[in-house]
Amino acid sequence: MDRYIIAVGGGEIKNKTTLKIDEFVADLAKKHAGEKRANALFFGTASHDSMPYFNSFRKTYTSVFDIKAEVALTVYGEMSTEKVFGKIDLADAIYVGGGDTVYMLGKWAETGIDKKLIEAYGEGKIICGLSAGAICWFENMYSDYEIMRNESAEYKMYKGLGLLKGTACPHFNEREKDFFDACVKENVKNAYCIENDAAIVFKNGEYYKTISSGGKAYFAENIGGKMVKRELL
Repeated sequence: MDRYIIAVGGGEIKNKTTLKIDEFVADLAKKHAGEKRANALFFGTASHDSMPYFNSFRKTYTSVFDIKAEVALTVYGEMSTEKVFGKIDLADAIYVGGGDTVYMLGKWAETGIDKKLIEAYGEGKIICGLSAGAICWFENMYSDYEIMRNESAEYKMYKGLGLLKGTACPHFNEREKDFFDACVKENVKNAYCIENDAAIVFKNGEYYKTISSGGKAYFAENIGGKMVKRELL
């Protein structure tokens, strides 16, 4: 079975700005489900289990695409790790919302959810994520972790889960200069750059295609100490 990761640079699912991307994810989930009704599991760890965020997800995936929407609660102890694991086992698609990427990975590591999600990907469950939920699957990710805590005024590079090779930047339309400066400083050889309302689809670990719901995506290479980008189509 093919393995998919759909990395969405940003957008507002509440306002349906990513609807074209969500339609692609929903279609893959339905194919994975076969004759049964597809099940999509939402992780809001990065937003501290924001229920309004989950409700926006549910309104899109259930009301628009007729997919059963479930939520995994991982922050406040409302749901046991065993129950979360059970929900992962039943899911056809796993959607990881935006927010605090480094915090999210730390919470997952405490309970082994990170390893369970890696297993789910290997089993062919569809993986989709927006912003924090997009970049966490890469080897390296460009995050505002310290900015969110008033510890620094800079975005920084952090280690991701490593399912996808390279470095990733979300909200690229807002962060291009800062990101490219950081890439040169850190001697990053190449990177995936994803604007709001755009997604890069990876199939079996390799670039497959880009989906635009209004935004663009790029692949950038460090050439002579300067990042040079080309649009991905």
